[in-house]
Amino acid sequence: MKELSCDVLVAGASLGGCAAALAAAEMDQRVILTEGCAWIGGQLTSQAVSCPDENRYIESFGATRSWYRLRNGIRDYYRRNYPLRPEVRANPTFNPGNGWVSHLCQEPRVGLAVLHEMLAPHITSGRIQLFPEHIPCSADVQGDWVRSVTFRSLRSGGEIGVHAPVVIDATETGDLLPLTGTEYVSGAESQNDTGEPHALEGSANPEDVQSFTWCFLMDHCAGEDHVIEKPKGYEARRDAQPIQWLQIHPITGADRPFILWDAPGWEGVSLWRYRRVLDAAQFAAGAFPGDVTLVNWPQNDFRGNFLDKSEDVRQEVLDAGKRLSLSLLYWMQTEAPRPDGGTGFPGLRLRPDLVGTEDGLAQYPYVRESRRILPVFRVLEQHISPDCQPGPLAESFVDSVGIGLYRIDIHMCAQSSRFIDIGCCPFQIPLGALIPQRMRNLIAACKNIGTTHISNGAYRLHPVEWNIGEAAGTLAAYVNATGVTIHQVREDSNHLKALQDALRSRGVPLEWPAMAPA
Repeated sequence: MKELSCDVLVAGASLGGCAAALAAAEMDQRVILTEGCAWIGGQLTSQAVSCPDENRYIESFGATRSWYRLRNGIRDYYRRNYPLRPEVRANPTFNPGNGWVSHLCQEPRVGLAVLHEMLAPHITSGRIQLFPEHIPCSADVQGDWVRSVTFRSLRSGGEIGVHAPVVIDATETGDLLPLTGTEYVSGAESQNDTGEPHALEGSANPEDVQSFTWCFLMDHCAGEDHVIEKPKGYEARRDAQPIQWLQIHPITGADRPFILWDAPGWEGVSLWRYRRVLDAAQFAAGAFPGDVTLVNWPQNDFRGNFLDKSEDVRQEVLDAGKRLSLSLLYWMQTEAPRPDGGTGFPGLRLRPDLVGTEDGLAQYPYVRESRRILPVFRVLEQHISPDCQPGPLAESFVDSVGIGLYRIDIHMCAQSSRFIDIGCCPFQIPLGALIPQRMRNLIAACKNIGTTHISNGAYRLHPVEWNIGEAAGTLAAYVNATGVTIHQVREDSNHLKALQDALRSRGVPLEWPAMAPA
């Protein structure tokens, strides 16, 4: 086994992991960054959720300077490489896909390219060593300290052991937590545990995680036949979900009519425009045969849990989720009602070339919920819900390391089938939520921070995860420079202020304006 050492180990090149590695490298730390997928970037790239879920003020405020570098870099990439119409090119806030869910709907490959641009000088200098397609398989832990983590290459099967004084878990599902013996929870807490109004009554349920989704991209080639092979168990999947245009709102019980796209005589919400990542009308005439849209819809949210399962069960759950997404596509191609009275859109074409896979699905499922550390401080629904706060802002945290804003959005859960969509106040990210209660040199930097099943619904989105990762990377560099532990930074007011000053100097806002509306 090859043995390596660095100042900061970042396991997982999720959005949080990329931000952590970037922050640490910019503070002259030697970083090893690993990733299980071929692509870095997590939900923005390998999971194909390339329409970032952002706050309503994002074009002017609400994220870190480096997040704006990423956003601006994506638009500049299109300006440099794509034949944009002149009026689109001149628009400083143009939306490549014009999807209505996000201000910046774009292709996963573009986000990937810009992330590589941001990391490139640090990789060339050797400050960052990147190991894609490497997964953690064991850890050396002495007392409350992680001494090293071993990773296995998915390409060769070879292993590397990485030794570092600070270890950051930025994996999508908190993979280092069980390997290192770090205390954690998963699934849904109970009201008896957290007192949260929307927590489960009675007992907690570790199996009741949010649904995950195998996303895919597709376009439409009129007059052509791109029908895929009928997925195994198609009829059962179609009927159980159910896969149909009309959906029932899981909270109100009211009908939610969806349509594929706008057409005469077809009434409903256009799913095509929902997460469209390329709007062909914004580019030179004939540049592209048509639009490209992202399928991350209620119809292919899969209610299943693969955390802490045997490898066989884990793969079975993931494969079942894949079959659901492929069943949705097959239904649209062959059986979906059309506005002209016919059925099926055989011209819908899966785009494996745009996601970097053979089967056309994303490289990794869109995971909304991770294992979560038992933290020094846990964020509860009461801290961020407008129903629990007297003013427009969420509870103030003296140890803030960033900010965020999104609704508390809990997709259909694996066992209870609960769906939660409630308001949220503009909130802060407390440092205590990134720090485990016991482990002295492990930092959480993704959806594995100390939130709950409920509060995770607001903290799991793209720019918030990036901010969490940037704070983790900055914290790692700070403790290496000063010799204190991550816990001492939070407990000592002078160290806390120094860390917060370092974050502010990086362009990380730590509080919302006093008059920000909920």
